[in-house]
Amino acid sequence: MQANLGFPIESSKRIYRHPANPVLAPKDVPYGPAMVFNAGVAKFQGKYVMVFRNDYGNEQGEQVYPSHTTNLGLAFSEDGVDWKVEPTPCWSWHDEEVQRVYDPRLTVIEGRCYLCFAVDTKHGIRGGIAVTDDFQSFEVLSLSVPDNRNMVLFPEKIGGQYVRLERPFTVYSRGGRDRFDMWLSRSNDLRYWGDSELLLAVEQVPYANDKIGPGAPPIKTEQGWLTTFHAVDLDPARGKNGWEPAWKKRYTAGIMLLELDNPSRVRGIYKSPLLVPEADYEVAGGFRNNVIFPGGMLLEDSGEVKIYYGAADTVECLATAHVDDLIRLCLEPQSAE
Repeated sequence: MQANLGFPIESSKRIYRHPANPVLAPKDVPYGPAMVFNAGVAKFQGKYVMVFRNDYGNEQGEQVYPSHTTNLGLAFSEDGVDWKVEPTPCWSWHDEEVQRVYDPRLTVIEGRCYLCFAVDTKHGIRGGIAVTDDFQSFEVLSLSVPDNRNMVLFPEKIGGQYVRLERPFTVYSRGGRDRFDMWLSRSNDLRYWGDSELLLAVEQVPYANDKIGPGAPPIKTEQGWLTTFHAVDLDPARGKNGWEPAWKKRYTAGIMLLELDNPSRVRGIYKSPLLVPEADYEVAGGFRNNVIFPGGMLLEDSGEVKIYYGAADTVECLATAHVDDLIRLCLEPQSAE
């Protein structure tokens, strides 16, 4: 399947990369990871907090993904740009069944901070939800059956229920290859989930031909739930593109608007990518180049939206836009640019 999608793939002119990028890199972390990326970010107890993924290994052939080489780091910031990393990781999980926990997403609900995460086990990839009040101890509330991941929580109950987005790995029923879509599930207690339904399919995103899934937890606006997602296109003609022998995918970020009272309904979607790998730290020198993965999104009182994203699976970056511009992209995709 070729990635010639019939039109140029470029970032929206309504979003801006922060000049401080990358806002977090391996050199900033005192315990020596090779990559720091795919962070969850929230405002909690008066500060910006970031929980980020650490992977170890190097470009010279050492394994990067054995089970013991991933943990979660912790950083705080006063402005959401300059981050102070804590001296030790905040969470790792290894036992006879669990191999690693990774890709955190943070959502504050009623004064508590909830962490969605992926967990590799000996019997499949599971998605989990934990809660913490201090980022030192984490109570695991829920684990899915395999294979599911990329879960994000809405920051409040909707219709009396908690709501999450997720990306099941539906290989068998989707033809034996990547055709992963975004689903929505509901819960009364954050532990038991069901009432699941398809929210957005990969074939509904013009710039994806491989898979899509949730990005950052949605933010509430007067017009609806502003929601990012990741979209992947595959081109077999692509070459090495990173530390791996071959990397033939490109990850871009998309954006859509979901109805406030019923987020299973898409009110509007921007038909072009919001953010495409273009900057040097997104397209070169990383573990997997040509990757942008949004994991955190904050709405400031000024109307500025901060979108935090992993770049090239190696560093953490920040892009900003005005909330009105992002809503306009979703509702008026032909004229908003």
